Amino acid sequence: MIEYEGRYGRGFTLWFTGLSGAGKTTISEIVERELRESFGKVEVLDGDIVRTNLSKGLGFSREDRDTNILRIGFVADLLRRNGVGVIVSAISPFKEVRDEVRRTIGEDFVEVYVDAPLEVCADRDVKGLYKKAFSGEIGQFTGVSDPYEPPAAPELHIKTDEEEPHESARRVIAKLDELGYLRPVKEFNRA
Repeated sequence: MIEYEGRYGRGFTLWFTGLSGAGKTTISEIVERELRESFGKVEVLDGDIVRTNLSKGLGFSREDRDTNILRIGFVADLLRRNGVGVIVSAISPFKEVRDEVRRTIGEDFVEVYVDAPLEVCADRDVKGLYKKAFSGEIGQFTGVSDPYEPPAAPELHIKTDEEEPHESARRVIAKLDELGYLRPVKEFNRA
């Protein structure tokens, strides 16, 4: 295992976006384990957990969804400025709000589009939410009755119906390394 030191002591925000069931949480959990061992200071902001705690009481209107994403972005930026590697896993369906978070965080925002066809996401759904959305029991469900706006130019585009989660996670770690966030400690100690 190679030990890494953060890029100039700076944190980053990995922003996983995609439909429910696309694989955001699965991949982010693998990435988290790897980064905890190598990067050290890592925090995860999972959309479902944040909605239960930080954004309790918000509904699923466009305004409430935007507020939820902006809150996640605010916390991610605070952590990032303090040298933490932040992993966000949130549907974050609207490009305009994701772009606002990107502007706030700046160059340390790394967008990862976790992409899977709607049918694949529905097949993976263990909670039965897609079934309820298709039958009309759940309104304002992203990808069914509410829009999802894919990123136009994410730093990484992962198609989870074409590769295994560990392969996707390796690509995310490689992207962080390519962007200069991960450097072997030995390189720093030589300087």
